[in-house]
Amino acid sequence: MKLTSHDTSIIPLFMSTIKISSKVESAVWEEFRALAKESHQNISGLLTEALSDYLHHRRVRPIVGDHLADSMNENDELGKFLAR
Repeated sequence: MKLTSHDTSIIPLFMSTIKISSKVESAVWEEFRALAKESHQNISGLLTEALSDYLHHRRVRPIVGDHLADSMNENDELGKFLAR
């Protein structure tokens, strides 16, 4: 299987696909179509990339927050000392 990478994710080029139907604001859709044309991509490929990026972004943020909370808890005494 041929693979391509985008940012930190690896997306197989030959995946099973589904057909979807949805409603979006016309201005957003026209901007999306223009981006696809400018970047020489088809709508389906660009939509798949956009959804993948969105999912990655939404799933990474809670992990970052958890690590920040852990770090703050581990360094609570240092934080109090530096605040003085």
